Amino acid sequence: MFNPNPDAAVSIRGLAKQFDGKIAVNGLSLDIPVGSFYGLVGPNGAGKTTTLNMVTGLLIPDAGVAMVLGNNVWSDTNHVKRILGVMPQADQIFDRLTGMQLLVYSGMLRGMSRTEVTARAQDLLNAFDLQAAANVMVSDYSAGMTKKICLATAMIHSPRILVLDEPFESVDPVSSANLKDILVEYAQTGGTVIISSHVMALVEKMCTHVAIINQGQVAAAGTVQQVAAGEELEDRFLDLVGGRHAAAHLAWLDGGNASGGIAPENIQGAAPAQAPSATPPTAGTYDASQGPVSGR
Repeated sequence: MFNPNPDAAVSIRGLAKQFDGKIAVNGLSLDIPVGSFYGLVGPNGAGKTTTLNMVTGLLIPDAGVAMVLGNNVWSDTNHVKRILGVMPQADQIFDRLTGMQLLVYSGMLRGMSRTEVTARAQDLLNAFDLQAAANVMVSDYSAGMTKKICLATAMIHSPRILVLDEPFESVDPVSSANLKDILVEYAQTGGTVIISSHVMALVEKMCTHVAIINQGQVAAAGTVQQVAAGEELEDRFLDLVGGRHAAAHLAWLDGGNASGGIAPENIQGAAPAQAPSATPPTAGTYDASQGPVSGR
């Protein structure tokens, strides 16, 4: 196993983790350059989130080493956590605080003064279109608003590396575009962004580098162009991870075709078909099936 690269934003060597005998991460090695916008992609259960949890000090690995800007994650955990901005999940925040209170709390927890963190919190609320909800409890936020406030808590202390797990999930297109602009600008100033995502088009458009993770190992890594190898990134991804198969051709799934569909009279709750009346009601009479019929 090669030694970690101390010049990389994140350098991983031989990282491994099992849960109840099931391998989640299997000797994974990867270097993430400083200033890159790095995407981690892979099918569900590939080991992406487990890897990120070990890199950020949230989960102890069974084997291997992870370094962040030359600092060993598990021998210098406190220092590593100070230079990382890790986006929490919705169930990991204090949602009985208002948006402003949550950001102020997050900043002061990292040693920032109340004056400085309040100013930064206001900037973030404005940037993320949350100014109108600054004094609303986070528990009353929509899913997209909650995603944005979680991202804001990761950015409040101006970290050198941002680690974001599915940051654009449930976020509306306008807010998503604004967030992307902020993250791209952050990377251009020398910050490093690491995102885990299932959206290939987003990764291909935004990221400078990408790693495809499959069965706890790196299937391919490099610049987006290198990994795509002349194909669409999604096609290349499917080539590497497999799993795609021909349509199942379910005989009964026919879009309502009479040959395989359920007859209307057999659908539970459907009103019985009415036989047409032999003689249409005359003006001024009462039709029991249709209600009063106006005359003249």
